[in-house]
Amino acid sequence: MWSKAVRRWAGTVVQSRVHSSAAFPRRRRETGYFETSTLGRTLVKPRFDKVEPFEKKLYTESELTRSRSHVEVEKFLTQHHITLHGHTVDIPKPVLTIDECTFLEKSRRLFLEKDFVSPTPIQAQAWPIVLSGRDFVGIAQTGSGKTLAYALPGAIHSSHQRRPTSNEGPIAVVLAPTRELVQQIHGVIREWCQPCYNVRAVPVYGGASRNVQIDALQRGPQVCIATPGRLLDLLESGCVNLLRCTFLVMDEADRMLDMGFEPQIRKIVEQTRPDRQTVMWSATWPEEVRTLALDFLTDFVQVNVGSVDLCANHNIRQVVEICSSLEKDAKLVDTLEGIHRDDKVLIFASTKRRVVQLVQMLYERGFRTVSTHGDLSQSKRDLALSRFRSGKTPILVATDVAARGLDVSDIKYVINYDYPNTSEDYVHRIGRTGRSNRTGTAITLFTYEDAGRARDLVQVLKEADQEVNPQLYQMMNLQRKEQRPVWKPRHYQRRGLGL
Repeated sequence: MWSKAVRRWAGTVVQSRVHSSAAFPRRRRETGYFETSTLGRTLVKPRFDKVEPFEKKLYTESELTRSRSHVEVEKFLTQHHITLHGHTVDIPKPVLTIDECTFLEKSRRLFLEKDFVSPTPIQAQAWPIVLSGRDFVGIAQTGSGKTLAYALPGAIHSSHQRRPTSNEGPIAVVLAPTRELVQQIHGVIREWCQPCYNVRAVPVYGGASRNVQIDALQRGPQVCIATPGRLLDLLESGCVNLLRCTFLVMDEADRMLDMGFEPQIRKIVEQTRPDRQTVMWSATWPEEVRTLALDFLTDFVQVNVGSVDLCANHNIRQVVEICSSLEKDAKLVDTLEGIHRDDKVLIFASTKRRVVQLVQMLYERGFRTVSTHGDLSQSKRDLALSRFRSGKTPILVATDVAARGLDVSDIKYVINYDYPNTSEDYVHRIGRTGRSNRTGTAITLFTYEDAGRARDLVQVLKEADQEVNPQLYQMMNLQRKEQRPVWKPRHYQRRGLGL
């Protein structure tokens, strides 16, 4: 018998589940992230009947671009696996060299100093379209140069509008799924856009001082880069408004939806004027992302680079080492000893505990190593990433969550100490190397316990024209043939329950 107190407590829980389930965040079944859909519920949709006009058609085609024939354009698009969809009438031709970029008058010298002679394929096509004022969807993998593909047009757009006064709100808003990606985008804008276009950008995300961010936003920056949750929190508390926002970017839209941010995104977009220019970026093109684009974008142009399905970067050499769980430490050490001591290496482990164990093991063997995982404070994570980026500590051990948004262009090796749960996570992991047309190497320690994922891994390897370890085929065949009998308790059989 339960005591009265226990019965009373149990009854309260059951009643709350029946009557107040909407008050609890709902966990997305496929990802495990929580949807905090109640955030922003007190926001009221603003009136936009008295907003000031803004300028968004900022592109002038150069004579060199104009004279390029359609045959040459088609050759470029085919060579780089670029396809165009949507409202493709009057799409500007791609700009193939920096000399064709008439919009780089203020920044050409900076670009040349950094040996930036020609844009990446996605930048070549995205820059003229976005600067023409069109709504835009870009489907491209991480490392393709997509950040600068929208950051530069955003900075140019902002510099052509009246500078915001205190408390007016930003002109350009970039939404990103993680604080690490927010920091990376902020770094790109500071390096490539701020010196030439005199735009000030403010990063806004959880895990950092809310008051510092509020103070920065109230000084009238032109650009705000934010995670949806923190920005919605500041909107709801009246610390910032989006009445001046005329350039909205959603970066890694598919990942934001996977993390359950759709309710927050919709509430944020509702706070912006309907005639804004909207740019969306995604690595894949599932139904959820298509719905978001149709709801928020007008007559948009869609540019795909490669497949809309998730596939591995073909510049990455993929190596799969088959071993037992007990052999993984020795395999990892042997692999690291064969790598130049100054080459940057990113190691993925499945849990925070495993990350700590690996760092300790590698430290004892003389390897310079730092780590990042969810239990570390933001300041410690920033310090670890800073040491890794600078090369002072060339080995970083991380979990998937902690590494989201990590952008270090010169990572030479990615090592999967633990194989991830899905092939999508595998592709995202190894995509940390081989960026900006560089080559990279991904090494995976694949154990017999991972055999159930062998088929998916083989598909990724074959699509990328990689050599497949013959043992993976053996694992696939064993999985196919293996028919394990269902265990049935004897007493069930004796009772004739038909089990």
